[in-house]
Amino acid sequence: MMPAGPTGRMTLSRHILECQRRQPDATGELAVLLTQLAFAGKVFAHELRRAALVGDLGATGATNVQGEATRKLDVFGNQTIIEAFAHAEIVAAIVSEEEDEPRQIASGAKASYLLCVDPLDGSSNSDTNGVVGTIFGVYRSGQPSEARGVRSGLPGTGREQVAAGYIMYGPSTVFVYTTGDGVNGFTLDGDIGEFLLTHPDIRCPAEGRYYAVNLAAAREWPAATQAYLDSLGDPTGRSRGYSQRYSGALVADVHRALLEGGTYFYPPDRGHPDGKLRLLYECAPLAFVVEQAGGRATTGETCVLDVRIETIHQRAPLAIGSRVEIERYEQFLNTRCDCATRS
Repeated sequence: MMPAGPTGRMTLSRHILECQRRQPDATGELAVLLTQLAFAGKVFAHELRRAALVGDLGATGATNVQGEATRKLDVFGNQTIIEAFAHAEIVAAIVSEEEDEPRQIASGAKASYLLCVDPLDGSSNSDTNGVVGTIFGVYRSGQPSEARGVRSGLPGTGREQVAAGYIMYGPSTVFVYTTGDGVNGFTLDGDIGEFLLTHPDIRCPAEGRYYAVNLAAAREWPAATQAYLDSLGDPTGRSRGYSQRYSGALVADVHRALLEGGTYFYPPDRGHPDGKLRLLYECAPLAFVVEQAGGRATTGETCVLDVRIETIHQRAPLAIGSRVEIERYEQFLNTRCDCATRS
């Protein structure tokens, strides 16, 4: 039995260390990286609580490399992540949604990892007190190319991730992560400043009652995807139809599917033929988490974790969630991807 924290629950730091002890070749560097991410999450959660009071809501007037309006909290979140690793000497570079190029952090033998991160997923929700999140994926480091569009130094596919997860900031702050041996979730106890284990060994239900999708572009979807959407409101052959739940934050919608079952999907459309979500720091990390919990993630043509990584801001379609629901999605698209889910 693992030792518990002061409330009787396992702390995140102790959980990480106990998992490390079960790996005889572990150096401890990944444990430090995850602990630093948790620290950044605490800093960001604190800032979110007071953002309206200190003038940190709203847009900066600038745009990021995606052509999207940058909010003040986007900038704060990105800088918080960078500062968390500035002196740790374990991350060679950070690939961020808010940076045009990989941000070089450290060099040398100790800089073992490449960190890919969306510092503030769902940032448009921040102005209305909605749920937002941080998504991260961790790879063994090469030397990321300084020229966007060149594969040199990038991982091959998402299956090379050694850790992935997300921090969700809502009614509570939740840290969910995997290192390839199941998925665990921790909730921040603000009174003691610790993430405590509240969701051990998360398993994604094989089926669910909910779906999450942005319907604004539905008329621009391929006919097969539109047919799938129509089927979700039709309980024919089932005891019930599905309920739509869409928050505007990818983290929140995937978190619901992970715990309660169901699906989130963002298919290609005429304006985004390659999809809209980013592969390295949105789709692949969440796919790793959900597959480790027994769910699945597909682009509609192939497993998300098998998509070849070509550029740091590469986009991809995404359908993610319960195994049965994703198989049904693929049936409408007339595809079948053999994702290697954890049994």
